[in-house]
Amino acid sequence: MLIHSSGLSKVKDSVKAKIFFGHEPSAELIAILTVYFVQGILGLARLAVSFFLKDELLLSPTQVSALLGVVALPWIIKPVFGFISDGLPIFGYRRRPYLILSGILGTISWVSLATIVHTTWAATLAIALSSLSVAVSDVIVDSLVVERARRESQADAGSLQSICWGASAVGGLLTAYLSGWLLEHFSTHTVFGITAIFPLLVSSVAWLIAESPVNQNPQNPEQNHVFSIKHQLGQLRKAITQKAIWLPTAFIFIWQATPTADAAFFFFTTNELHFAPEFLGRVRLVTNIASLVGIWIFQRFLKTLPFRIIFGWSTFISAALGMTMLLLVTHTNRALGIDDHWFSLGDSLILTVMGQIAFMPVLVLAARISPPGVEATFFALLMSVNNLAGMVSYEFGAIMMHWLGITETNFEMLWLLVVITNLSTLLPLPFLSWLPAAEAQNQISSLQPVPTNEKFVPESISEVEATKTQIQSR
Repeated sequence: MLIHSSGLSKVKDSVKAKIFFGHEPSAELIAILTVYFVQGILGLARLAVSFFLKDELLLSPTQVSALLGVVALPWIIKPVFGFISDGLPIFGYRRRPYLILSGILGTISWVSLATIVHTTWAATLAIALSSLSVAVSDVIVDSLVVERARRESQADAGSLQSICWGASAVGGLLTAYLSGWLLEHFSTHTVFGITAIFPLLVSSVAWLIAESPVNQNPQNPEQNHVFSIKHQLGQLRKAITQKAIWLPTAFIFIWQATPTADAAFFFFTTNELHFAPEFLGRVRLVTNIASLVGIWIFQRFLKTLPFRIIFGWSTFISAALGMTMLLLVTHTNRALGIDDHWFSLGDSLILTVMGQIAFMPVLVLAARISPPGVEATFFALLMSVNNLAGMVSYEFGAIMMHWLGITETNFEMLWLLVVITNLSTLLPLPFLSWLPAAEAQNQISSLQPVPTNEKFVPESISEVEATKTQIQSR
């Protein structure tokens, strides 16, 4: 019996160390990971949305790129959701009710897409509402992670973020291939209907979040006033006026705002190369596996490297590798005996790994410098900068596609778009000094929550959620 108990204990310790990176797998941690998991699993409808816009609403690449920029708006105004969550508790709670509401909103939006949406404007609204649902839940769960990440030691820095992004990647992994397979056998509306089920998981696990009512905490009688609007604005003002905050933020904005050719490539691969939905599902499967590999590489080998080195080399290498897409666009890969499908898979895998490695330091920085009491607001503010850059990236891409005359059938100038978008990713390199130096980076991990009457002096920041990094999407 003792041997059996000892064996179970060893298995438990192994799971805790290898899967949860030393964190106790409590009910609350499982709930947090479930929210991130749902964010990943919602990728089930990503291909369906693309085909719905292209084939049913008959939008052009320029229109699709512009629309995707618009529906990113909820991610840009994330600080508003954080502000509301931190400052306006519902029935005394700042986290649970908002998670419940976000799940319900997500289900409503996907059900609408599955049933009553038949116009461009209606589609834009429904997709934006689904984006709003994920953005709200992301603000809440990010704040919970930030509160816990601050207690990590230097040796464990970034481990909690790695688990969370790993959960999101696993969710995406499970549905990646299915996203294409379902489209081969069912309509986009059916896929939307299936997707509508998952946001309800967020509402369900919200009850597992360990949270005391704001106005009923006997151990901290001042907590009723900590979340006042005045306190929030004061803390935010002290943070964002620091040079060590806005310089790295500006760097991340430039890094993410360079134009993307995502929409043009989707039309090229489906209309010109005739990739079927099932194969595009395989591509998503490969990229999700690559995302997990990138997280593991960062956690295992790179988390102690200076951010300047990680950003610099990953950007340079990705820009160089991205140029290989010219072989596919000009069909040179066929002359070299490389099939279009295999070329696309290999390219997606390598660039996704590089993108994930480059993005992990952003999350570590953002979590470390978020001041206590306004975690949701401040972290969301940092993340929204990255998301605003993503919107700019899509709109720049739409403008360039229009200038180059790229349409759903004309890809003659796509090679030039590839060159421009890849070279533009090098634009942030002269500003690497805006990121914290190695010495300052080491100091970030020792930052402690500061009293509300002291000046908050962090070292640096930034984010992206849930969506794409410029390196991943080229």
